[in-house]
Amino acid sequence: MQTKYLLSTTAALVFTTSLAFAQDFRIGLAEDPDILDPDQSRTFVGRIVYAAMCDKLVDITPDLEIIPMLATGWEWSSDGMTLTMTLREDVTFHDGEPFNAEAVAYNINRSKTLDESRRKSEVASISGTNVVDEYTIEIMLANPDATLLAQFADRSGMMLSPKAAEEMGIGFGNAPVCAGPFSFTERVQQDRIVLTKFEDYWRADEINFDTVTYLPITDDTVRLANLRAGDVDMIERLAATDVASVQADDGLLLEQAVSLGYQGLTVNVANTDRSETPMGQDATVRRALSLAIDREVLNQVVFEGVFAPGNQPYPPTSPWYNSDFPVPARDVEAARALLAEAGAEGISVEVQVSTNPVAQQVVQVVQAMAAEAGINISIVAKEFATLLSEQTAGAFEISQIGWSGRVDPDGNIHQFMTCEGGINDSGYCNPEIDTLLNAARTSTDVATRKESYDAALAILQEEIPIIYLYHQTWIWAIDDAVAGYVPYPDGMIRLVGVSKTE
Repeated sequence: MQTKYLLSTTAALVFTTSLAFAQDFRIGLAEDPDILDPDQSRTFVGRIVYAAMCDKLVDITPDLEIIPMLATGWEWSSDGMTLTMTLREDVTFHDGEPFNAEAVAYNINRSKTLDESRRKSEVASISGTNVVDEYTIEIMLANPDATLLAQFADRSGMMLSPKAAEEMGIGFGNAPVCAGPFSFTERVQQDRIVLTKFEDYWRADEINFDTVTYLPITDDTVRLANLRAGDVDMIERLAATDVASVQADDGLLLEQAVSLGYQGLTVNVANTDRSETPMGQDATVRRALSLAIDREVLNQVVFEGVFAPGNQPYPPTSPWYNSDFPVPARDVEAARALLAEAGAEGISVEVQVSTNPVAQQVVQVVQAMAAEAGINISIVAKEFATLLSEQTAGAFEISQIGWSGRVDPDGNIHQFMTCEGGINDSGYCNPEIDTLLNAARTSTDVATRKESYDAALAILQEEIPIIYLYHQTWIWAIDDAVAGYVPYPDGMIRLVGVSKTE
């Protein structure tokens, strides 16, 4: 049976009328992104910048429906082994090169073959492409892949100029060339990223700013102070403790959306010799640490109860959550018993965390709770890009980090838990998990996929390479002169249709 999705007026989002003037729009970010190459990058804030710079084959609505973007329509073959996409004919890259089926084929191949690509596991099901004509491409699969369209709604679907990518190689992220509403202008590490309106953008009449400037401001209090002072027009990830203050401020607007992701503790279990610790080598010790943590108290103390406690890649409200394993209550005595069983009473472990004050507060609360169970945590704060680099290299014991979440459940678990997963920083490898998560990718039946995920999560509750802590709510604070902003559960800032009055 064939399924189709074609561009229609009912699928389009309604945006505000373009203003007769344009301005600079300044956004305060909670961190500085890593490299701005969709194939190599991994940060949430990097994706925020991409939302203004790199259009994708498909996008999502605020209700998580997949809709056309650079692809105007698509059709699956009856056996689910071929995806045929029709493409927009009025798109050019920022360097003037044409967007067409050849460009799509190039991008898919780059994601699959670039040595540094973190997208390999996301497009692993693709066996090849066939350029049917200038604006039609067939994507052939080695096996049915229920996740592919959702992958194309994120970095795997972001289209880069083949000419620029070839010329710059792995240095592409230093001056990226995409096909979005804004083109790259400059970047000063830890200071700013500046993009300029692309006049030939296919929706240029819906872009109301000459430039957009992203300013990494890691301190939540300072970020909000910059908004109140008029130095930025918008900030992302407002601290939960500041929600009431912003709501009471007549000059500010507040927007929220429940996130798709999680925050937790990634344990190094087999990634370099830094994994050779009791915590890394013994799942019993990891379960003890998990039981020592009161997730509800953590949520109340750090986030005023705004976020949701969690113990899986998906929040308890998600249909993919395994209800057989509810969020555990804190049990210090049980934690002590597990440590005694493992012969690991009084162990010490190092936790790295970003310099973000809220992230540090999370780890400090965990540190205090763990100490009561006999686990001594030392905290090492690192600039976010450094933390990511060292986590990738395996230069850590435990790393406090999270994931912004994906539309399809596969995006929250496969690349972290499979042996060759692109972001498997813990080094965890269990062939049974690979089998279950790979099987979940091949079926379009929700119940069948749920069975595979449930079985995988049952194993991961025992082996626990990631200790999940909570699921955040995306919160934006915005100057009240801004209009047309629509919050999305992926946390991205989409600027099409957004305007600002003087």
